[in-house]
Amino acid sequence: MDIWIIRDGEKAGPIPDYEIRGKIEAGDLPASTPAWHDGMSGWRPLEEIELFRKEFVNAPPPPPTEPAGVDPYTTPAADPAPPPLPAATHFGRRFWARWFDMYLYTALWWFAMWASRQNIEAAMLNPWIMFFHYVPWFIFEAMLLHYSATTPGKWLLGLRVVNKDDSKLTLHESTRRSTRVLLTGVGFGWGILALFCQALSLFIARKLGAALWDHAGGHRVETAPLHPARLVGFIIIGFAALTLQFLVVSPYLWKYAAQENPEAAKFFESYTPWHLPDRE
Repeated sequence: MDIWIIRDGEKAGPIPDYEIRGKIEAGDLPASTPAWHDGMSGWRPLEEIELFRKEFVNAPPPPPTEPAGVDPYTTPAADPAPPPLPAATHFGRRFWARWFDMYLYTALWWFAMWASRQNIEAAMLNPWIMFFHYVPWFIFEAMLLHYSATTPGKWLLGLRVVNKDDSKLTLHESTRRSTRVLLTGVGFGWGILALFCQALSLFIARKLGAALWDHAGGHRVETAPLHPARLVGFIIIGFAALTLQFLVVSPYLWKYAAQENPEAAKFFESYTPWHLPDRE
């Protein structure tokens, strides 16, 4: 949970509750420190907030941080009202925008392989190609974020990536952000590694209030209301991308399935899925 506090007459936050606990245990925050979190009607001393009451049972009494004669509960610093809550993070919307972009790129990548008469089967069996085939997309994504602050998936779902001062990312910043996403956010899109990275990223994002790559780079994701027409386009284009990818790779998937299941080989041989004509 995010906490706001008043120290030396200045409002500070949001601060994760576990950091507040660490400061209390270190004697850095006195029990009388004014604090606030979502759901409270106003500022209250830390020792009176349920989240931190047990932290003060054996805590040493630190020196006061407020000037003598100042009552922060009747005369808080510049703003007497609790601070506004951070903007909604919309992690679900960001998740679908991310994988929409990656699947759209993958569909176009396989189609380009087919159109240029490349050996698709050899590519599918090459672990290095399959592990690194998302790298070109993240290079392109960095350029898109630098020039337009969005990507196809983000644009359709009303998302923009900007700095905290609302400026667009420099090419260096966007490249660094996309690299962090590729390495720690999606794990190169590689099977179990991708699932692990996604779960870990969500856990860290909920703790920090922002994705690791945005927290480290000082960026934020702007969200706009979903536009019905764009949402329809998101669904149609996403379905088309999955269909195109299936048309290109399905013959080889059926072939592998027959090889792995000899008893069902006749079934796979007799069942010919609809796919793009062979151009090899």
